[in-house]
Amino acid sequence: MMIVFFDTSQAAGHATETVVEAAEHTSSGMPQLDFSTFPSQIFWLAIAFGFLYLALDRFLIPRIGGAIEERKDRIADDLDMAARKKAEADEAVIAYEKNLAEARAKASVIAAENRAVLDAQLAEESTAQEAELDKAAAKADAKIAKARSEAMHHVEEIALEVAGELVAKLGNITPDPKKLQNALELARTQSEAS
Repeated sequence: MMIVFFDTSQAAGHATETVVEAAEHTSSGMPQLDFSTFPSQIFWLAIAFGFLYLALDRFLIPRIGGAIEERKDRIADDLDMAARKKAEADEAVIAYEKNLAEARAKASVIAAENRAVLDAQLAEESTAQEAELDKAAAKADAKIAKARSEAMHHVEEIALEVAGELVAKLGNITPDPKKLQNALELARTQSEAS
């Protein structure tokens, strides 16, 4: 048996050189621009475009269209609900303003009634206080009249005494108290008459 050893490094280097030389002779730039491969490139482009079109047409576009329709429906529903809520809010505002006007009218009526009641109470209290003041004034007048009459009585007594002493000192006569009283009354009547 015979064993043959090949030098693989030499064979690999030689094969690499051959491939590089062949590639340099055949390539004149980018492989996409090689006119000899255009038909196969167009064929695969058509197949890839067809698959892409089918994928878009069957899966992506219906999902996007469905999402758009769902969004349009949701927006329309939201707009309808907003319109309903606005109408309800407008009705609530109208009802609130109506209730507020009624409450103001009731408050005005209640205030007028309270004012009338308070005015009546005030008039009663004023009348009662005026009556009490009149009574107090009458009592004060009575006290003043009593004090005046007492004072006048004392004045008369003092006047009689003074007149008696004057007559006694001036005329060396003892005056008669009844005559002095009559003279005093005569003088008072004359002063009241004038």
